[in-house]
Amino acid sequence: MLPPSGQQFVISSGDYEAVVTESGGALRALSHAGRPLIDGFEEDAAASGGRGQLLMPWPNRVRDGRYAFEGVSQQLALSEPARHNASHGLVRWAAWSLVAHRPDHVTLTYRLMSQTGYPWTLDLEVGYALGPDGLTVTQSATNRAGTTAPYASGAHPYLRAGAGPVDGWTVELPASVRILTDAERLLPVDTEGVEGTPYDLRAPRPLGDLVLNHAYGRLARDEHGRTTTRLRAPEGTGVELWVDEHHDWLMVYTADDVPATARRSLAVEPMTAPIDAFNSGVDLVRLEPGQRFSASWGVRAS
Repeated sequence: MLPPSGQQFVISSGDYEAVVTESGGALRALSHAGRPLIDGFEEDAAASGGRGQLLMPWPNRVRDGRYAFEGVSQQLALSEPARHNASHGLVRWAAWSLVAHRPDHVTLTYRLMSQTGYPWTLDLEVGYALGPDGLTVTQSATNRAGTTAPYASGAHPYLRAGAGPVDGWTVELPASVRILTDAERLLPVDTEGVEGTPYDLRAPRPLGDLVLNHAYGRLARDEHGRTTTRLRAPEGTGVELWVDEHHDWLMVYTADDVPATARRSLAVEPMTAPIDAFNSGVDLVRLEPGQRFSASWGVRAS
């Protein structure tokens, strides 16, 4: 019997091991010396809550599934009907095709065909590579259409620093603003500087009972253009997620609205553009015909 997430592609290097699935090109599992670094899903289950899935050609939400690009109005299917939004792109459940599978690397591709609401054809690719510094994920898109396409990418890993809940974990996230959203539809209403608020995570601090479902921006970067989020559990184990210079936003989510998994792990979601970017245009990539765009992020033990 085929697992709900299709073929399973196992890669390993040193003490690291990962499992990637045919369904959605998702990261189902990642561990270091047997310790889970992500809160994924079992082989006999489908991904829930976006766990490990790729968010392309947009992350997060599009208000009412409606937007205009180059003067033409488009209407996407409402994949989040309760909030009347189009959510997390078009490839979360698609069957991705294997291109290469080596002991420490796997590459999958998917051709996203022109369709109602997104009339462009994109060749999408994801590469997962393990090495001494952990996992590197590279998401790419090439525009095969004859006109410019709107594009952004994201991913949805849930991080595990150690035994949950997350309340006892120390968090460091070097971002100076967050997006404020309405309570009902989780759509942007404003931005706010984190200085002097409970949401300032720029210096390591215990998460405590802080409820998070916020996009953070204005990221501080190191000399390589990377931003790193660090989580550490009281027992001394930890995990880090880094993003490259193409990722200007991180969505952070404690899942308090999902009782079965609330505060069990912390979703830290790399995003190249923020919520509802198809309407705001903020950090949206204008992918020209034939152009390829790639962005990378990764996870490592600490």
